[in-house]
Amino acid sequence: MPWFRRATPPPPVAFPQEDDPADSPEALRSAIGGVVRLVNASAGRLPLAAVVAARRITDVLAEVVATSEVRPLDIHAVLSVRATAVDYLPTTVRTYLAVDESLVDVPRASGRTPRESLLEQLDALEGAALAVLEASQQQDVDGLLTQGTFLRTKFSRSDLEV
Repeated sequence: MPWFRRATPPPPVAFPQEDDPADSPEALRSAIGGVVRLVNASAGRLPLAAVVAARRITDVLAEVVATSEVRPLDIHAVLSVRATAVDYLPTTVRTYLAVDESLVDVPRASGRTPRESLLEQLDALEGAALAVLEASQQQDVDGLLTQGTFLRTKFSRSDLEV
């Protein structure tokens, strides 16, 4: 009776655990470089405060990636840096640049001008980037404290020794 036969389970499927090349520190640095070039090329059409804010954001992102020299970036940092450098910051800049220059200081229904909206968005992006940097640095501090605890345990005299 074929209904009662035990079917042989299929062999397990091995999924490769290769890292996405877009997540590498080099790729993240390249993405940050691309948005820096966009900001620099657009500097004549962006408010000076926006250029400064955008460059502060890229500097913070670069600092986050630089922590990879100490330990691998966690997935949250990778996703945040990549999304900010490839999508959020360039989209913010390009969206502002698409506004006719005669309208950048005209208040909209919200009461804010496009220029003010741009600066608010850049401020929000900078806050998010700083939060990722702080989390990365906190992870470094946690690692140092863990290492200290390990060394104390490993090399201090045991309470059991006489």
